[in-house]
Amino acid sequence: MQSRNKILDDISQLMTNAMGVAQGAKDEAETALKGMLDRWLADRDFVTREEFDAVRAMAQKAREENEALKARLDALETANKG
Repeated sequence: MQSRNKILDDISQLMTNAMGVAQGAKDEAETALKGMLDRWLADRDFVTREEFDAVRAMAQKAREENEALKARLDALETANKG
């Protein structure tokens, strides 16, 4: 009976070690895949959400300034005609 428990203990230890190796391989694969994906995205010149929002805000401000300048020009043209 003692040798049977030893065999079961050895099998249990082997399975535990195999699970550790499998988890390590999974972690390494995830890290490698994430690195590849990050490099691929960087090569595509995608912008971050923060960069997009900043440029959108600048464009909105420029539109508002253009509208204000157009209104001033229209007012000046009207004043010069009168």
